Amino acid sequence: MTYRVAVRELCEFSAKAGDLDLRFTPAPSALEGVEGHATVASRRSADYEREVSLSGRYEELLVRGRADGFDATRGRLEEVKTHKGRLERQPATHRALHWAQLRIYGALLCAERGLAGLELALVYFNVGSEQETVFTEHCTAAELQAFFDEHCSRFLAWARHELAHRAARDDELQALGFPHGEFRAGQRVLATAVYNAARSGRCLLAQAPTGIGKTLGTLFPLLKAAPAQQLDKLFFLAAKTSGRQLALDALRQLPAPGLRVLELVARDKACEHPDKACHGESCPLAQGFYDRLPAARAAAVSQAAPLDQARVRELAREHAVCPYYLSQELARWADVVVGDYNYFFDGSALLYALTQANDWRVGLLVDEAHNLVDRGRSMYSAELHPDSLAEARRSATARKNGAIKRALDKLRKTWQGLKSEADYRVCAEPPADWVESLITANGAISEHLAEHPAEPPDAALQGFYLEALQFLRLLESLDASHSIIDLSRNTAPAPLTRGKDAAWRQDCPVVCLRNIVPAPHLQPRLAAAHTSSLFSATLQPAQCYADLLGLPETHGRVDVESPFRAEQLQVQIAREVSTRWRDRAASLDRIADRIAAQYGTRPGNYLAFFSSYDYLQQVAERVAERHPALPQWRQQRRMGEPEQKAFLARFTAESQGVAFAVLGGAFAEGIDLPGQRLIGAFIATLGLPQVNPVMEQFKERMEERFGQGLGYDYAYLVPGLQKVVQAAGRVIRTTEDAGVVHLMDDRFGRAEVRALLPAWWALG
Repeated sequence: MTYRVAVRELCEFSAKAGDLDLRFTPAPSALEGVEGHATVASRRSADYEREVSLSGRYEELLVRGRADGFDATRGRLEEVKTHKGRLERQPATHRALHWAQLRIYGALLCAERGLAGLELALVYFNVGSEQETVFTEHCTAAELQAFFDEHCSRFLAWARHELAHRAARDDELQALGFPHGEFRAGQRVLATAVYNAARSGRCLLAQAPTGIGKTLGTLFPLLKAAPAQQLDKLFFLAAKTSGRQLALDALRQLPAPGLRVLELVARDKACEHPDKACHGESCPLAQGFYDRLPAARAAAVSQAAPLDQARVRELAREHAVCPYYLSQELARWADVVVGDYNYFFDGSALLYALTQANDWRVGLLVDEAHNLVDRGRSMYSAELHPDSLAEARRSATARKNGAIKRALDKLRKTWQGLKSEADYRVCAEPPADWVESLITANGAISEHLAEHPAEPPDAALQGFYLEALQFLRLLESLDASHSIIDLSRNTAPAPLTRGKDAAWRQDCPVVCLRNIVPAPHLQPRLAAAHTSSLFSATLQPAQCYADLLGLPETHGRVDVESPFRAEQLQVQIAREVSTRWRDRAASLDRIADRIAAQYGTRPGNYLAFFSSYDYLQQVAERVAERHPALPQWRQQRRMGEPEQKAFLARFTAESQGVAFAVLGGAFAEGIDLPGQRLIGAFIATLGLPQVNPVMEQFKERMEERFGQGLGYDYAYLVPGLQKVVQAAGRVIRTTEDAGVVHLMDDRFGRAEVRALLPAWWALG
């Protein structure tokens, strides 16, 4: 049996030693890196070979990679690395890794072409100055082969262990039985669709009702398909912590003790020393990290239980390594990784990068996929606020560094030139002078940060730099078909400072690069997976989500029939109520009386959803005035996790009352209150986004992209009713539940609205 390993992965394993050193240093963007490599290649001779594919064997290992360039006339093999700042600041571990990669490529090239020796050239290209710094060494083929053999031998024992694990894992998965004996109603249909999508290597869009067990119904079939499809990894991606926990719970139910399961969490949740920087001189867990990593890694992969956040932290403490970066390393060796959407879909996504680098065959499961539209938009949007520039200009570094001060002053001046009498406007083209000034300012800050990596971070300056960097990187892929640049009036509270600076920041607009259609950004990530299944209870109409998420034309669809019966849920439309803005005041008494009437008919626990906190408070106060005996509790703004838990804890089998919440908020989806814990819901809104200039741009751009009449549906109607259906879905969680939903707005009676509501509802 052959173990395939990329040159970079081999060297990451065998050549890294010493400290973890992640001091912030500016790095070239992906586009800058590509352009830098192209510039270096353009300076070479006509017979210079670019992107040389190489491979070679060492016992069971098949080592593969792509060398940057080879000049056969000079007998010179090059590895090109782009950088910013002074090279002498480069950590020794980085340089050692680069040399190791180049020597492995040299060994492969000599063996493949029968060369007696090579000149190896490590070429560092400064993307700012376009200067090359070259380090060379001459090696014989025998020396390079010995280096190759040494590093392969270090990896071989691990590779054999991994091959044995993979064989045992696949045997276990082929024999895997469904843990509950029988599937729930609808669950088998979903599982079959996921399994068939994996077999055909397709993407699947699956709408399946809440309560059928979607998490287990997708994990089980994809794991069953993994051996035959030779899947290396399975990634379960969720929008919220609750989704990750459901996946971990489902995986614990499976009789597959040999399956390696890893949970990835955000750095701020995993860091043991948030007050320290990520390098050996500051953090004890970074000092000697790579020296202690092998033992921690070996201990981790021998675990029978899932490597959730708590278990990874325990292992990290036992081996005195950073838990966050230990989990990042373990992503290479896990069979199933459970994490947030951003780990695969973000512009700098870890799992996507590893998939590309190692040529993995992966299966994706995207939980509550309706959330990926807005999350995708946020990943590929960026905003620059004049207040951030004002704070950067006042920073200690800017006051001391003349180049930074001059660049920021120029940016301030060009920003002033964007001032407009309009509260909102869209730029037909990126404002050229402002963009040029932003590039200059970021370059000056970048140069300073690269030259002084050991200095304590200047929070204001570094914060502005990172915001600007994100903006500039997204600007590289700006296309009017999916994104816009808009300017909006600065409505942030006035700062304490007075004078010219305060007046300037109030006059200058907020500049936003706003993604409207995330499809072009998400498409290459979906294409990188062998198979993907995106599932949710609310993916209607399916074509809307296929368009916005960029699903391939060959994707499959399944709409799982609900296991719930119409008689379980009484759905009533309050046609006498209008929740339009102009009718809000007139609606308060009607909504309050309807809530009280329903509660009087059947006392129990209810959730009442509203479009805003203000509307929520108005109705709750009117209920308190007109029906003071009715128990109630309310969602508050910015509730923390303890407050949210306390809010939900009031829903018991014995309690009674009405809880007031915001539609689309923490209590409108992802919570489970079966049986008597929740017997009804009131939804006093269609959930439509507020009509404003930004949303009108969404409507206009989607109309242009997807066709006449779809702009309003895609921008307003579909996302609004998706929230309504999610909120109503809190009521019926099992086939034994029974309850009521009051849809309180006359517009729920319209045909185009009812068409987007679940077919099994008995609308009355």
